[in-house]
Amino acid sequence: MTKSDNMLSILWMLRSGKRMTAKQLAKELEIHVRTVYRCIDSLCASGVPIIADSGPNGGYSILSRFTDSPLFFDIEEQKALIHASIFAKEAGYPYSDDLTRAMDKMMRYANEKQLDHLKSHSTAFSVIYPRTDGVLQLYLQMLEAAAGQGRTVEMQYDRGKGEAPLPRLFDPYGIVNWKGNWYTVGYCGYRKKLRSGSAKFETVRIKGQEQILNELCHHWLFGHALVERVPEEAVFQLEHSMLQTYVPYFLMPYSTALQIESELLIGKMVEANSRMLAHYEAMLANSTRREEDVR
Repeated sequence: MTKSDNMLSILWMLRSGKRMTAKQLAKELEIHVRTVYRCIDSLCASGVPIIADSGPNGGYSILSRFTDSPLFFDIEEQKALIHASIFAKEAGYPYSDDLTRAMDKMMRYANEKQLDHLKSHSTAFSVIYPRTDGVLQLYLQMLEAAAGQGRTVEMQYDRGKGEAPLPRLFDPYGIVNWKGNWYTVGYCGYRKKLRSGSAKFETVRIKGQEQILNELCHHWLFGHALVERVPEEAVFQLEHSMLQTYVPYFLMPYSTALQIESELLIGKMVEANSRMLAHYEAMLANSTRREEDVR
């Protein structure tokens, strides 16, 4: 058995209320007595209140208040943990391997009836997210560790304009999963400010049919930015960078079904549609010339 298995077995035997010596524990588990000592030390370090009594009737025992507390999760708690682990892994949780090992341990100590119950519920529950690659998981682990330990990281910042990435010092405060995407929040040593909440925002009022606005409000791009809603009108606080990139192209399929109150967004919609019009007019002209050449 592994060390964790031995520790759990010792904990289980001591939880019964019996006082047992290291030799008795070693004999019961068929391990060396030195292994018992190491496991006892690890259990004490993890917070288990183990008492060592010397003398003829001595041995190890656990405080009664600890034995009265539940050591294992009940079946519904186990099911909830299984489902939570599925959510976490599918969302790209950076410590998925550790989570899998933890779930394997829980399944290992379930009886046959519990195991069948857990397996049936684990296969009856699914979450669909794009799979997170290993490199991103490594970055998330580094950012989470730095946030937890209060460390500064050096990162290469890519502006996405074809320029060479610039090195920057960054103090991460945490990582956030929002609508299937991972973000980090922290203090930028270059900007000398927080990189969350410091962006410039624009108030955008959109009018349209209630069903169309419902679709809009459920989208990840707009849902978190909603500040006011009535049946045929919605008001959003959107970042300028989003208005100049993703938002105009996302709204294109709605055509004339929306009325927008934002000069910035309207201007960007005009630019985006003009570029698209010029692109397809050029394609049509080329297609027409090819047809004429064939004739």
